[in-house]
Amino acid sequence: MKKVLIIFTLMILFIVSCGEKKVEEDSKVDTTKESVKTEKELKVAVVYSTGGLGDNSYNDATKRGLERAKAELGIEYVSYEPKDPNTEAENKLREFAESEEYALIIATGFTMKDAMTNVAKDFPNQKFLITDEKITDLPNVASLTFKEHEGSFLAGALAAMMSKTGTVGYVGGAEAPVIQKFEIGFEQGAKYVNPEIKFLPVYIGGTNAFNDPASAKIKTEAIIAQGADVIYHASGASGQGVFQAAKDKGIYAIGVDSNQDSLVKGTILTSMIKKIDTGIFNIIKDVKENKFEAKVYELGLKEDGLELTNFEFTKDKIGEENIKKLDEIKQKIVSGEIVVKPTRN
Repeated sequence: MKKVLIIFTLMILFIVSCGEKKVEEDSKVDTTKESVKTEKELKVAVVYSTGGLGDNSYNDATKRGLERAKAELGIEYVSYEPKDPNTEAENKLREFAESEEYALIIATGFTMKDAMTNVAKDFPNQKFLITDEKITDLPNVASLTFKEHEGSFLAGALAAMMSKTGTVGYVGGAEAPVIQKFEIGFEQGAKYVNPEIKFLPVYIGGTNAFNDPASAKIKTEAIIAQGADVIYHASGASGQGVFQAAKDKGIYAIGVDSNQDSLVKGTILTSMIKKIDTGIFNIIKDVKENKFEAKVYELGLKEDGLELTNFEFTKDKIGEENIKKLDEIKQKIVSGEIVVKPTRN
């Protein structure tokens, strides 16, 4: 009888043990599935700047950051390209916010400050990011900005080194503070190398300043006619017109935001890269890791937010001596020995 009781007891213990093991395994499976689901649910929405994708500049750099986040962080994203940075952009930002689908909503470019401010006020629980502009009075908006004047100083220094006429030029999109920082930094860099250099700045203006290559080409040709033989631009997709004029007239140009060197090989000396893609990736990563901060990020040479390209197609024309001088100037800016002013005041 004792043997029967012992066997019966062992059978019960075995059954209970198996049941507990199965519950434990089921629990593990459910947790894993929930984790995967949570990762897949991280979505980002972006409203691009006017000029849209394919500008080989600002918007394309933004997309690179999103694509990197998609590849490395597993996020999903949707995007919209407005023609109007005001009403149309605001309506789309509001639509994204109302959906409550997105962990982060991004507005690219200074032209969307008002739209972003209006929408962010109405959706205090939604996280937002604006680039190239500062919004400091809202607790749900991060601002990604750059010290464009520092990188442009290097572009200006190179322009002065390469100019044979003693005249360099600049083509900006709209006369906005952030675009003027490129101009002011470029002029300071050129005059650091050659205090007597002549500087000719022009702006495209109008309602389509960053996507008007035809007007940019005309403006560029005008300053070439006045002697400019190295021209820097900060004009988005309009820069295509700057490059075409430079190529036609046999002078040099300098690109911006993205690596534009290959667009007209040998004509574009270098490009002043703003690492928008890296900045956007890092902030999306912060959102994913619950580390989002509604603060102003300002990246310069010291913060590795800006750089010139590696002169892939123009190294022989520029020469090792000039490249070495540029690196020395960069280190002086990083150390604080050279202080580049963002404004003329």
